[in-house]
Amino acid sequence: MAKVNFQELLDAGVHFGHLKRKWNPNMAPYIFMERNGIHIIDLYKTEAKLEEASNAIKQIAKSGRRVLFVATKKQAKELVSQTVKKVNMPYVTERWPGGMLTNFSTIRKAVRKMSSIDKMMTQNTYLKLSKREKLQITRERAKLEKNLGSISDMSRIPAALFIVDINKEKIAVAEARKLNIPVFAMVDTNTDPTLVDFAIPANDDASKSIALIVGTIVNAIAEGLNERRMAREKQDAEDKEAEIEAQEIKDKSEALKQAEEQADAEAEKGGKDDTKVQKLRDEKPETARPRRTRKTVSKTKKN
Repeated sequence: MAKVNFQELLDAGVHFGHLKRKWNPNMAPYIFMERNGIHIIDLYKTEAKLEEASNAIKQIAKSGRRVLFVATKKQAKELVSQTVKKVNMPYVTERWPGGMLTNFSTIRKAVRKMSSIDKMMTQNTYLKLSKREKLQITRERAKLEKNLGSISDMSRIPAALFIVDINKEKIAVAEARKLNIPVFAMVDTNTDPTLVDFAIPANDDASKSIALIVGTIVNAIAEGLNERRMAREKQDAEDKEAEIEAQEIKDKSEALKQAEEQADAEAEKGGKDDTKVQKLRDEKPETARPRRTRKTVSKTKKN
């Protein structure tokens, strides 16, 4: 996995925090110094935390679970949506619908409603509606698509959340904490890093900073998905090889069985022939050989 070095973080402006008067004391361990009334984030700690978060989120993706990205800030909307589409993960870039996690069944009903509208628009009944009714349905469909279109294929609660600004997305953070869903987040100097599981100290206002951090996380997810695909292909190859080997063993055992059956049949046939011969011998005993008669020669006595 490609690591982000110190210079890349510095060039992207990740180190710029908020004004000193707006800071959160819990961010003190991640602040390097203060300059001109602005806190400077310690990029060495950012580098370490980013690597830790990348490794954790990679394992989540490798296990086949999904990560929901949340970024409703103006400077992060399009950037996050374009980046996350590469790995086919759900995202929320418009208003966070309250109860999206804690009342997920209701959100799924809204998604199903959007699907039913799509189905209805392909039928003849839609053509028979008035112009006003068609306009209402189209507007409702556009509203649902805007708010829920990016999560339409999310059939279950995500395994983790990645949030750009936890102050702006405090409802999402609260819902995730209530359901014990791990949260990965960019935390600036005005946020509380203790509210999330994997805090990445970084500037969450600059588009370059957001692009770098989100891009690194997405690359980690892509690598996890790739490893999962390779592991699945390897497992399929091993299963196929095992199946071929099992088939070969089965064929050999069947051939051996047939050979044994054939040998038994031949032995049984040979046994029957021997029995038949013996039976014929028993039924027809051998006739005794006629004895030759000896001629008697009379001896004359010489005078």
